[in-house]
Amino acid sequence: MRYLVTGGAGFIGSSLVDYLLASDADAHVTVLDKLTYAGSLDNLRQAQATGRLQFVQGDVCDPAQAQSACEGAQVVIHAAAESHVDRSILAGRQAAQTNFLGTFTILEAARQAQVDRLLCISTDEVYGTKLDGVFNEDAPLNPRNPYSAANAGADRMAHAYFVTYGVPVIISRPSNNYGPRQFPEKLVPLFVYRALRDEPLPVYGDGAQMRDWLYVQDHCSAIDLLLREGQPGEAYNIPGGNERRNLETIRVLLDELGKPESLIRFVEDRPGHDPRYPLGGAKLAALGWRPQTPWEQGLRRTVRWYAENPQWLEGAVARGKQFHDAWYAERK
Repeated sequence: MRYLVTGGAGFIGSSLVDYLLASDADAHVTVLDKLTYAGSLDNLRQAQATGRLQFVQGDVCDPAQAQSACEGAQVVIHAAAESHVDRSILAGRQAAQTNFLGTFTILEAARQAQVDRLLCISTDEVYGTKLDGVFNEDAPLNPRNPYSAANAGADRMAHAYFVTYGVPVIISRPSNNYGPRQFPEKLVPLFVYRALRDEPLPVYGDGAQMRDWLYVQDHCSAIDLLLREGQPGEAYNIPGGNERRNLETIRVLLDELGKPESLIRFVEDRPGHDPRYPLGGAKLAALGWRPQTPWEQGLRRTVRWYAENPQWLEGAVARGKQFHDAWYAERK
């Protein structure tokens, strides 16, 4: 099997690359990645050692590069995205371009290449927020920030390409991912970095926001199943089944590092912060999938990975320092 993974040098993308190569000794993977601040060839060292990885530095928004990358691929996994809500609030154009225009460009390239399967990774945030119950896949899309709005538009474009052209596209909507190699703008790696340095942990609002945590390896197994048994033209939620308030997550993180809760500092909430993204998972469960990683076990394992890989963490933080300093300067 020949795969193309866009955004394959990022967190979820590189995890998928490792998963695919480990699961199938005959698999070959091409990665198309622009190597923005969030992507790094360091994330692909394990994959490169297999001799079955081809890396192409390029932009999913470039039709020629997208078309070239899709040629010869049987399966395309589109993971390239601007994935941070905070950045989209300051730079909405970039999120719209990569997440919407980039998806359109990959859809068109996949159509021209006549791939066997295209899976577009979206987000739980396209549904908006819900305080009671869960969102099933037929719920209306109601995004509340530029990041999720760009993804919602991309979802509808993907569906349109299935209806209009018969492109065999599947949309996945995972909940909050966590695990090794996540860029330290997200809660877990950022707070590990700051806690290790005894710096304050800037918690939005009162920290009572609910998140459903999905360990990245469980996410990969769900994608693998959808590639084999998912129905083209359909969207599938991928819930972690681990809803926790942000403060609870932060306290476990601090406990694993042996750091005091006095490091917690409540700061001004971000604009339009959704308090809860609840996903129903019956559709994927009907295919036989269940998350396998207990929340606290996965979280502690993740925290230890960052603590034991300081060089990786320091390098990633340095690439995102300019945004980090500008964003949190307004939230003291």
